[in-house]
Amino acid sequence: MTMATSSAINLPSSSFFHKKEVGQGISAFSSNSSQFSASSNCNKQSTSNCTRIVSVMAPQQSQRKPSATGSVKNAMTMTEKILARASEKPQLNPGDNVWVNVDVLMTHDVCGPGSFGIFKKEFGQNAKVWDREKIVIIPDHYIFTSDERANRNVDILRDYAKEQDIKYFYDITDLSDFKVNPDYKGVCHVALAQEGHCRPGEVLLGTDSHTCNAGAFGQFATGIGNTDAGFVLGTGKILLKVPPTLRFVMDGEMPDYLLAKDLILQIIGEISVAGATYKSMEFVGSTVESLTMEERMTLCNMVVEAGGKNGVVPADTTTFKYLEGKTTVPYEPVYSDRDARFLSEYRFDVSKLEPLVAKPHSPDNRALARECKDVKIDRVYIGSCTGGKTEDFLAVAKVFLASGKKVKVPTFLVPATQKVWVDLYTLPVPGSGGKTCAQIFEEAGCDTPGSPGCGACLGGPRDTYARMNEAQVCVSTTNRNFPGRMGHKEGQIYLASPYTAAASALTGFVTDPREFLH
Repeated sequence: MTMATSSAINLPSSSFFHKKEVGQGISAFSSNSSQFSASSNCNKQSTSNCTRIVSVMAPQQSQRKPSATGSVKNAMTMTEKILARASEKPQLNPGDNVWVNVDVLMTHDVCGPGSFGIFKKEFGQNAKVWDREKIVIIPDHYIFTSDERANRNVDILRDYAKEQDIKYFYDITDLSDFKVNPDYKGVCHVALAQEGHCRPGEVLLGTDSHTCNAGAFGQFATGIGNTDAGFVLGTGKILLKVPPTLRFVMDGEMPDYLLAKDLILQIIGEISVAGATYKSMEFVGSTVESLTMEERMTLCNMVVEAGGKNGVVPADTTTFKYLEGKTTVPYEPVYSDRDARFLSEYRFDVSKLEPLVAKPHSPDNRALARECKDVKIDRVYIGSCTGGKTEDFLAVAKVFLASGKKVKVPTFLVPATQKVWVDLYTLPVPGSGGKTCAQIFEEAGCDTPGSPGCGACLGGPRDTYARMNEAQVCVSTTNRNFPGRMGHKEGQIYLASPYTAAASALTGFVTDPREFLH
């Protein structure tokens, strides 16, 4: 059944967002625009910050009957197409349950041991995995610690990888110096991309909720539990329900004080942490097309914070260029059909957005950074799969360089991977006269960059570097700010972009980066 497009409505010049509800297989049209008030500042004052267009539905039409020559093939979204191909089905619709062939399964030191245990229990102690070259094992969570249980988990990974002859096991044996472990990578989601395991059109599963990070490559990527992973290890298949898709159209020139972290915080603040529950989030528009691969990864990384099943960005020349030299596996991108059915469509004028933070204790507790300028902080943390990539550190260095000042609070730097760590010490920062990030960080008074890994993003054992062992206030480039997330259950975490985190480090308060970048 065809679908009518929304009728045109002239938005006020101050408006930067509107939402269009689109029924599946039902024509939709726009209603009158309505102003909504949103509590978005640190003083909890209600301010109208967007115009939302909510369409109403036309009466449902009768189902179109198949033609005499056979069934009519409906248009599909990217996610529906990927799952259709992986399940060997010509057509899928949201809500369908299908057996999907898995291209890559990733696990790490926290969930690997449990997944392996389930595999052995269900398939047999001497059973072999379905494909030793499609399993990627990456120790990264609780690595640089003296905790015996954490160390044992890595030992279990090593034993299993040897037993199953796993091709891609990124081991670490000497915890005293990560640099003497050439196979060790660091944070699984960034390592997957850097090592060429992310490819357009494929299905990538991981025993970690932020596996959705890989959707930046135009593939279906989502986190699964240990039981599902144990089943995939033995069969290479998983039973999935096809999610409906929310479409996020972001247009406009990206201001030089915004990063992708601001975009995803804006979206989560708009739809809430439950707004995309078991839905696919597809990101398109001129702004998205202008983003680098690392920025697209940031965008997709936090879809799970909105409850999303997966996030996806259409593959393009930026994607293909990034993959050059990283993989020899052939891949085939897919794209949403022009008349694909989206559950809802959200449009943003990115040129009108401002730097944001997510206040404690939820990623959807959105506020403008400038409205939180009176919030005194105790520390800043730069790291994680969300905010510990090379470009994240270059952004921090850019702010420090522009200010010429020293940080006023302890500032911890944890590169996501060993490659990112090398970049900090070798890549010159633009406009610095040849200085590296590491040199700029040292001059600014930051802590020496720590060993690559997940670090204090999720707390970890008490001796984890930069863990919050006291009830402090932290501005962090990580992804979650629930009570106890970074250690102490009374700690307060403000999620922010690398720009905002760097600016806050320089003042000791939550700070809008425009104070230094303009």
